[in-house]
Amino acid sequence: MKPKKFIVWLFVVSSTIMFGGWTSYYLVFSGSKGKGHGLVLPDVFIYSTLVLLASSVCLFLASRARHKSTSLQKRYLLLTILLGLVFAYLQYSAWAQMSLGGAYFINNNAGISMIYVFTLFHSLHIIAGLGLIISAFFGAGKVSAERNGYRMEIASIFWHFIDILWIYLYVFLLLNR
Repeated sequence: MKPKKFIVWLFVVSSTIMFGGWTSYYLVFSGSKGKGHGLVLPDVFIYSTLVLLASSVCLFLASRARHKSTSLQKRYLLLTILLGLVFAYLQYSAWAQMSLGGAYFINNNAGISMIYVFTLFHSLHIIAGLGLIISAFFGAGKVSAERNGYRMEIASIFWHFIDILWIYLYVFLLLNR
């Protein structure tokens, strides 16, 4: 089981490098052009941040509940999954609001395009994280306590990482208009 945990950490590190490269590109672009994306970010991003934070709390509670009750653990995992889906829907809503406001992916401002890149790739990470949480959900009560704990640990590492990543991206976009 240890190699799987290593792979998750490797993915976390490589994703950090990837998003770090994109935010560096954004800074270089905005510095050379003297402008950022120039948008007022959709309010939906605030709501999606709160939803993602709530999902991390639910996942933490699920991890704690696994020692007490499988049904409680599954309830918290289900809440985490639902909140993850709500987050993905809110991201889609933000893209729709941006498009309605005239901020399209393909345009003459790469800063605006990078908002789409950041949020799209973060959403792909959300989908991967949901896969790990769904695996933990279906394994709860059906696998050994050790394996259950391991699945929860893997899901938690990844999910909390993408939570922190989203907060970083959102604050970055707010500060670099």
